[in-house]
Amino acid sequence: MTAKSAADLVQAAKQQIENLTPEQVQKELSTGNATLIDIRESEELTESGKIPGSVHAPRGMLEFYADASLPYHKPAFDTGKRLILHCAAGGRSALAVQTLKQMGYQNVAHLDGGIKAWKEAGKPVTT
Repeated sequence: MTAKSAADLVQAAKQQIENLTPEQVQKELSTGNATLIDIRESEELTESGKIPGSVHAPRGMLEFYADASLPYHKPAFDTGKRLILHCAAGGRSALAVQTLKQMGYQNVAHLDGGIKAWKEAGKPVTT
């Protein structure tokens, strides 16, 4: 088996998941039926702000927050709700969506391009 790079893994993940534009994410959030989950590290939120209304769940804790059988479980991770993940540029969130799908989450997508694409599209960010 040939070793794969991180870029290879992200590319493969993006072919198996739902990739949303900033406009699509903003539209879904405006309906109130989706939860936006920011999987960046705490220092990244401090450095570059956050998308209003997003729930912070660092990538390193994702599986533990998403598993309802664990004491770490966060209510934002509801298998019956629409979840949209984002990171800085879309790589980590693509991999994270793939992981959540393996954990039984079905209505899950990610912001392709991350908060970088969100900002470039002129969407709001809080500090």
